[in-house]
Amino acid sequence: MLYVTGDFHGEMQRFHASVLRHLGADDELIICGDFGFLWNGGESEQKDLKKIGKLKYKVLFLDGTHENFDLLNAYPVEEWNGGKVQHISGGLYHLMRGQVYELEGKTLFTFGGGESAEKQLRMKAGKWWACELPNMEEMREGVSNLWKHKMQVDYIFTHEPPPNTGCGTLSECSGRKNQLDAYFGQIMKQVRYQKWFFGSEHVDRKITYKHYAVFSDVIPVEDIPPKKHRFRK
Repeated sequence: MLYVTGDFHGEMQRFHASVLRHLGADDELIICGDFGFLWNGGESEQKDLKKIGKLKYKVLFLDGTHENFDLLNAYPVEEWNGGKVQHISGGLYHLMRGQVYELEGKTLFTFGGGESAEKQLRMKAGKWWACELPNMEEMREGVSNLWKHKMQVDYIFTHEPPPNTGCGTLSECSGRKNQLDAYFGQIMKQVRYQKWFFGSEHVDRKITYKHYAVFSDVIPVEDIPPKKHRFRK
């Protein structure tokens, strides 16, 4: 089964959540950006990546704005379930921007990245990368892959939220607009999808029947049908 959650920011204790203890070899956990375990490249971090790769379930993460892209971009790109990925360790994969994957009979469109709200501070600290904000080539590749699927997917996973969802997100409150907002706006209009999950707002909230902000909760991507009760005759 597919599960989804929000930003981890390199916090290993997030993997100790009780709900994750019940996941098995047939399950996948999707993290909507700010994975954070590729940050300093140290020995402790490498050990954590190996531990994550050895979990019973697969861990699939999108990049956010708090990643060390020098470290991430050093991993080779390969094909996996219909799209491009970077294999980090064992069952740990980076789901790349503008890709469509086929998992458990469902199609998933992924598009990580965004724009740091505290960009100036991070630039001074030497922890900011211009490539955190997706470029036009990545956006064009995303559109091309969506056209291959007739502009229809089951689920969309991003780090930043789609625009004008009426959720009072941090990005909307700041009035910040960039090319990614415009891009997601076009996807909302042109692509047919069942649900859209995003993680940057650090809240767990069902915004509309199609749009979900995810953070600390771990939720199934598909709706779980209610159990049928047997009545005695």
